[in-house]
Amino acid sequence: MSRIPLEDDFNDVINKAQRGLKLADEVLAARAGVSLEELEAVKRGHALLPALRRLAPVLRLAPGPLVALAQRAWYPEQTVFSHGFAMFNTYFPHEGIGLDMRVNSYLVWDVRTRAAAAFDTGASCFHMLDLIEAEKLIMMYVFLTHTHEDHVADLDRLVTSTGADVWASEREPAPFHGAQSFKENSHLQLGDLDIKTLLTSGHSPGQTTFFITGLSWPLAIVGDSLFAGSMGGSADHFEEQHQNNLKKIFTLPRDTVIAPGHGPLTTLAQEKKHNPFFAR
Repeated sequence: MSRIPLEDDFNDVINKAQRGLKLADEVLAARAGVSLEELEAVKRGHALLPALRRLAPVLRLAPGPLVALAQRAWYPEQTVFSHGFAMFNTYFPHEGIGLDMRVNSYLVWDVRTRAAAAFDTGASCFHMLDLIEAEKLIMMYVFLTHTHEDHVADLDRLVTSTGADVWASEREPAPFHGAQSFKENSHLQLGDLDIKTLLTSGHSPGQTTFFITGLSWPLAIVGDSLFAGSMGGSADHFEEQHQNNLKKIFTLPRDTVIAPGHGPLTTLAQEKKHNPFFAR
């Protein structure tokens, strides 16, 4: 797989923080001591580093990691799983705005029993189905981080092809009749793997992080709760998302691999150092 771009540039981070904190341009510029022209330029993607350093604390962002994003000086080191894990990255078209968006889905399996579970479907599950067949996996579950269209676009095909049961948070609208619901802190077994559900709502009401142990590394499949160098956006529930990330994801073991709904894999240790929303 070719290198997957970061989901958010530095200006996306700024826009998410400003929108979430509900700061008008005039208020933000005045508090940061920058001109409205400088703020507008930064929000359009111009890396004015002095302005970025002044804006960061007002937006509750760490200046160093924000500047590093602007300079394209950081990309997460990629963790290798020796077995039982696969990532799929597919294009989901945004016809209305003429842009394409990449979305991730994941497959984990127990090497002893070959029991497998998918996490979201992305825009297409064709490559996932190929791997299921090649590895002779027994598909047990499809777990949904949330039910936004880009994450469940090929759900019918995946379920029809594998016969797997679909599970989503009790707080998330079911994507089709027959989906089963789980509560927070549920534990599900997949052979020797343990899957724990953590409600990390904000981006959506039932946004769920799945914390998986029993693989080469502890793994958190986080959907749109968290991205490498950023986090999921929400105009109305930004603080809820931020606090859930802090309390439920950033308290996991430091070597936990973070598998987001968009962008590359990362690790909790790297996010604690390089994510402007959470670095100290």
